[in-house]
Amino acid sequence: MDITDMIKDNNEKLRIIQELVPGKQITLAHIIASPDEIVYQKLGLNPDIDYKKAAIGILTVSPAETAVIAADIALKTSNVDLGFVDRFSGTLIITGMVSDVQNAIEEDVRYIRDTLGFSVCEVTRT
Repeated sequence: MDITDMIKDNNEKLRIIQELVPGKQITLAHIIASPDEIVYQKLGLNPDIDYKKAAIGILTVSPAETAVIAADIALKTSNVDLGFVDRFSGTLIITGMVSDVQNAIEEDVRYIRDTLGFSVCEVTRT
């Protein structure tokens, strides 16, 4: 959760204070089956690897460093490619065949829920 406070100091200058109050949670777990090529392009995914694939998986976690663990689990449990992982925002993007991406995302959610004790959202698919 982002908490933003605006405070005026003695000189009437506006100061913005932002705090990140992370919980242990997966806030997004989604599979895009048969995405349009433009989605791959806009995400900056490698066309030599990713355009021939059938699905994109997206996971967002907090604390953000958990994305690294999720990437490792996804790569070890399924035949997926790593499109993007960011330990600062908690975002993971994987690509692969629909069944492989589905399996990887579901395994991430299971491990993070059952082993790490996080709150998790439902896995969704379009």
